[in-house]
Amino acid sequence: MAITGRCHCGAIRYTAQGEAEHHALCHCTDCRRWSGAPLAGWIAFREADVTIEGQPATYESSPGATRHFCGACGTGLFYRNEQVLPGIVDIQSGTLDAAQDHAPAAQIMVKERLPWAREMMALPESAAYPGME
Repeated sequence: MAITGRCHCGAIRYTAQGEAEHHALCHCTDCRRWSGAPLAGWIAFREADVTIEGQPATYESSPGATRHFCGACGTGLFYRNEQVLPGIVDIQSGTLDAAQDHAPAAQIMVKERLPWAREMMALPESAAYPGME
């Protein structure tokens, strides 16, 4: 099975073949700051199974950890860390073309989870941006 995805502007596209190594929602402070969201989804594939079209910009967020993003639109795309995840490309799962088809299987780094994040499902909902329905 192949999955595909892209950045917001489409300058960077990727394809990943085979089974994912894992798919988790990460609550760590680094991922929150990187994504600008209360948590980040990561789906991991073997390096050899990922093809990237376009040239992402990179940022070393901590020693040995490189985050890749689109230099044009800023979308965060990939994470690599050979010490922690040898041979793995972690892909931000929110960038998948069919994200709805790939549910995460775990939450990680919950020791850094925002205290209110457990209650997000209880918040009032709106089908669209309020006032734009």
